[in-house]
Amino acid sequence: MEPLSERNPRVVSAVKLLRGAERRKSGRFLVEGENSVAEVIGVVAVHDVFHTADAAARYGALLDRIEAAGIRASLVSDRTARTLSDTVTPPGIVAVADQVDVALDTVVGAGTRLLAVPVAIGEPGNAGTVIRVADAVGADGVVLAGDSVDPHNGKAVRASAGSLFHIPLARERDVDTVLDSLRAAGISILATSADGEVDLDEADEILARPTAWLFGSEAHGLPPDIAGRADHRVRIPIHGRAESLNLATAAAICLYSSARVQRRA
Repeated sequence: MEPLSERNPRVVSAVKLLRGAERRKSGRFLVEGENSVAEVIGVVAVHDVFHTADAAARYGALLDRIEAAGIRASLVSDRTARTLSDTVTPPGIVAVADQVDVALDTVVGAGTRLLAVPVAIGEPGNAGTVIRVADAVGADGVVLAGDSVDPHNGKAVRASAGSLFHIPLARERDVDTVLDSLRAAGISILATSADGEVDLDEADEILARPTAWLFGSEAHGLPPDIAGRADHRVRIPIHGRAESLNLATAAAICLYSSARVQRRA
């Protein structure tokens, strides 16, 4: 079988998905690497898989599964694989899949117990890590609110380590719509704040309720008007000399604290 070159029309269409504008237009994205490709199968529609000869030798069981699922898999040259990747060392296997995000009311509902709600975060690695943490603690979903990074960005997908395909994810640019939806569902809204009136170590009674955590952007935190709409502003106590915590670390601490209290309750 002759491998497809970078000039093949299907390859050309797939390469365009490295750009956010094309992902928005098509509703599709690229999924790279053995683990992520394996995870996406059965979650959303997969339209194409491209792999190198070396990947075929290493991931035979996965390619058998792809074939059994009726998904088209095509051999590509190493040079073509590099054009399909935004990494220094391409893994040699990439899928074209439908995007995974769902409607807000799919994530926010009467049975929701715990949500992560990053607001206007711009760093794809942080977005992917928050999704991974939310999955790890057993949260019900993630809502990317405001002008946030595309979770289908390659770096975000890799940082999620497969969790993007495990946990419901919604995107809503209007933060007020998100907050109104949370309130209507009876979910308590907590905002992380360095000068919050509630200490996380003393918040177990609050954490036991259905909760949505708001996490602010990497550079500026939560805007005061959004933090002001939360039911409580919660500070993470810092006992050492560190000035602050980064977004992903703060999210991990808050979400694990909530999950611990809710499981115990």
